[in-house]
Amino acid sequence: MKQGWSGFRRNQRGTALIEMALTLPLMLLVSAGIFEFGRAYQTWQIITNAAREGARMAVLPGTTDSDVRTRVQTYMTDGMLTAAATATVNIDRSATVAVGAGTESASRITVNYPFTFVVMQPIARLVAPASNVGKPLTMTVSALMRNEQ
Repeated sequence: MKQGWSGFRRNQRGTALIEMALTLPLMLLVSAGIFEFGRAYQTWQIITNAAREGARMAVLPGTTDSDVRTRVQTYMTDGMLTAAATATVNIDRSATVAVGAGTESASRITVNYPFTFVVMQPIARLVAPASNVGKPLTMTVSALMRNEQ
């Protein structure tokens, strides 16, 4: 017996499997993206707080640049950042900050941290292997505080 288009359209066997095969990768990609950007936001919060801790220490009289770098590295390590040792900490004690009508000396701490997406970067390398898409993202955070006299 010959089955025409009308018979083909009435047969619903396997449609759920095909729908699931089409939507499951998209749902997994969206879920992975949510987790990855949540991790990136948490990392950004940790390095922001590490820069603030470094600035708090840098404004105190008698502290050295080594003390400030150690404080920032310790904060990032305690925050479970695995690449804390590769982060760069720049210390500028000659910055100025506006106070009232004048300016005061300040210290600026800048932290550069290489962040790597666990799931999204390998996928990006598959899509565009020759570009810089799959390289680690450098998060840069700066904190400025007035020096104590």
